[in-house]
Amino acid sequence: MIVKSLLGEFFHEAENTRKLLKMIPDSALGFKPSEKSWTTGQLATHIAEVYNWYQPALHQNVFDMSTYKYDKGDISVAANIVAKFEENVQNAQVALETATDESMFENWKMVMGGTEPIFPEMQRIQAVRGFLFNHLYHHRGEMIVYLRSTGNKVPNIYGPTADDKP
Repeated sequence: MIVKSLLGEFFHEAENTRKLLKMIPDSALGFKPSEKSWTTGQLATHIAEVYNWYQPALHQNVFDMSTYKYDKGDISVAANIVAKFEENVQNAQVALETATDESMFENWKMVMGGTEPIFPEMQRIQAVRGFLFNHLYHHRGEMIVYLRSTGNKVPNIYGPTADDKP
């Protein structure tokens, strides 16, 4: 029941993420709201990349970021980021569908080349909720601000937006 429940949220939220990424015009990809911030293209790529983490988060008890490799592809065109997102979502779906309810209670940690966790070790279900799902929602919220800041419309994710006519 746990995996089935997570899949329901996964499908619903992947569609919301898809709607958001498809709203990004190429003209906004270079926008950077502050010196410390990512560009819109970098943030969009990170959002797409989170789906690439499902396999190691769901099927490895230790995710070593020092050995993690990811090919972002050409992020100078928004359609390429959406295409990478679609590829990653398909792989994430398989990773989630092949997970078991029992595995959700196994301990999981992320390391950076050693044995000490980057953040406290936790049950896998906590990693799914926090590291995968909530992490993504946080960055989607940032992306909405980026789009608004560049004069672009935002999609209806959890209800009407200011762009929707009453």
